Amino acid sequence: MKYVIIGNGTAAIAAAESIRARDGRGEIVMIADEPYHTYGRPLISYYLLGKTDAERMKYRADDFYSENGIETLFGKRAVKLDPEKKEIVLADGERIGYDRLLLATGSRPFDPPMEGIERVSHRFHFMTFADALALEKELSPEKRVLIVGAGLIGLKCLEGIADRVASVSVIDMADRILPSVLDAYGAGIVQRELEKRATFYLKDSVATFEKDRAYLKSGKQVAFDVLVVAVGVRPNVELLKEAGGAVSRGILTDDGQRTTLQDVYAAGDCTESYDVTAGSNKILALLPNAQFQGACAGTNMAGGDAHFTNAVPMNAIGFFGSHILTAGSYVGETYEEKSERTYKKLFYADGKLKGFILVNMPERAGIYTSLLRNAVPLTEVDFEALKREPGLMAFSASYRAEKLAGAAASGAREE
Repeated sequence: MKYVIIGNGTAAIAAAESIRARDGRGEIVMIADEPYHTYGRPLISYYLLGKTDAERMKYRADDFYSENGIETLFGKRAVKLDPEKKEIVLADGERIGYDRLLLATGSRPFDPPMEGIERVSHRFHFMTFADALALEKELSPEKRVLIVGAGLIGLKCLEGIADRVASVSVIDMADRILPSVLDAYGAGIVQRELEKRATFYLKDSVATFEKDRAYLKSGKQVAFDVLVVAVGVRPNVELLKEAGGAVSRGILTDDGQRTTLQDVYAAGDCTESYDVTAGSNKILALLPNAQFQGACAGTNMAGGDAHFTNAVPMNAIGFFGSHILTAGSYVGETYEEKSERTYKKLFYADGKLKGFILVNMPERAGIYTSLLRNAVPLTEVDFEALKREPGLMAFSASYRAEKLAGAAASGAREE
């Protein structure tokens, strides 16, 4: 059996490990356009911050590929999928055949149309290690940096560069930072900390760029030397779409990560998942989701029977001492605890916990996550106790024994 994996991130690595766990002899070929050993993308801000280096960013040991018998084709780009011939065509014309194929192609930065952006010569994204290395070359104590986008990517960039430049300005059309993750109160706590290191222009956008100046729609002007565009990402679905596979916003799969093309699987940020807290399909570009999907795909590619049916949007992030944990959907009734620096908000409906926001709350959030992921009826727990402090003792002894042992750690299960 010949397995081909396009990608070298979390989903790709999980798939390779699952394949090798079931099939010790099959050929595995991994293709990736990035030339690097697999690394943790969330760590690129810490690289710029000086809290890690290229060696410590590695997601697996140096001998991972050789130990697992994986042939690597790094720095090469797949440009076409031929499902009839069961081949992948690379940009240099090379053709790679497969028996089973995994698309773990991830996502790419999205640049909205912004007038005059072509006049900005020092312009960067902040998604990959290569982006971080390129940006690092432009950083110096006298530089002014403008970040367009106050979401996760933009703010992680801010964290990485704030102490290395003269000033950082952040622009976003939303009325708060992290609009897809936090509500107004939670965002306010985090923003107050970030305002010590950056100037924010919210509910605003760029009308036009000059070489070193942004003219905002509000009439304000922001001078800069370096521009970082961090307004969002788009899934890389083109290989499958152009080959005739089913695509919505992301690649569509069943709960075994199979696409609509025979022997072609997909996992990670390029796919859609069924969000059990919202009851709908959506792109969940999150590391735990990629891990579960990749493991599920790899198991099935090697002849197993795995299913990933309990995807939940989750974020665990920090900025300069502020710690944020969020998960699920923000619908239903709410329970709140808040102070100037801390915030807890739980969302529940239809007898189940639907989501939560925790800011600077040192709690065992895994309990809340388990309630979400496993759709635990609140009648099975002492929810009034769980509201105040998450703990296993709020569950009945029989439920703890039968339902929760290991449940929070198992996203993809093999039957």
